[in-house]
Amino acid sequence: MAETLTVDESSPARMLTTAVPLDSIVVLVNPLSGGVGATAVAEVEAILADYPLRATIIALEPDRFEAQVDEAFSTGADALFVLAGDGTAGTIAARAGPDGPLVAPLPGGTMNMLPKALYGTGDWKEALRRALETGIEVPVAGGRVVDAADSRPFFCAAILGAPALWAPAREAVRTGRLRLAWLYGQRALRRAFSGRLRYTLVGHHPSRAEALVLISPTISRAVDAAEGLEAAAMNTAGAAEAFRLAAHALFDDWRRDPAVRTRTTRYASVSARSRIPAVIDGEPTLLDAEAEVIFDAVAFRALAPAPEPEANPEGEV
Repeated sequence: MAETLTVDESSPARMLTTAVPLDSIVVLVNPLSGGVGATAVAEVEAILADYPLRATIIALEPDRFEAQVDEAFSTGADALFVLAGDGTAGTIAARAGPDGPLVAPLPGGTMNMLPKALYGTGDWKEALRRALETGIEVPVAGGRVVDAADSRPFFCAAILGAPALWAPAREAVRTGRLRLAWLYGQRALRRAFSGRLRYTLVGHHPSRAEALVLISPTISRAVDAAEGLEAAAMNTAGAAEAFRLAAHALFDDWRRDPAVRTRTTRYASVSARSRIPAVIDGEPTLLDAEAEVIFDAVAFRALAPAPEPEANPEGEV
């Protein structure tokens, strides 16, 4: 269902950003997403009524998703706002690419890593107003995980290897389902020693690791946007290190663990004896036994406030 909202230009209105044209926008809303809610469409309408623009609001429906996305892109809007889960936001951003409309991925999902990096808040209403009032064109870097079957874009992080199996356990801990977290953790430990990845980074000799994590510079504080992806290799020497790394994976910043080594790369090739478990921007998947990861300096263009310089505390990865 699409609803078009036009604000009376003579009515009092808050000011829109002047950095980019915003005469017409589309807002894609998934009321069923965990961070959105059933009243989101009405709340979006109320906020947009404050601004002098033409907005089309589309309430996403599972059985019409592709057609509704096609409809959104066919409008020729200046920007597409996405209030939905992380996967939907990624789908829209990937389709827009560097040459499509501006995309504003609002925090409507579970992890919201990209929206928080772009808008500095997990409140979608505040993020919406910040994008409308202070937004500029922000190039967002990312990457692609490519195997024989598919090319999967990511804008936050891709985890390749057995430790990717810790992602369901960590999510279960986050939501308070400790018994389920324990069961997921047991499964991950059973599979942790089933095979190591062989990987090669640009300018480095081939190496082996339990897992390879590729992190977008939009999320990582360790690399600049133009340099490439932060590549973190996980290695454990035995059960004790595996349990310690598992604890970090569940409860805090795993990159601080001594079993993790980080570098910067624009390309990585990865192989294993069997298919590779992976988590790509929070979505679990199974790759072929051979894959490659490619850095995209401009994966899409976001509508977001200008990034603020951030101090890097001593010792922070």
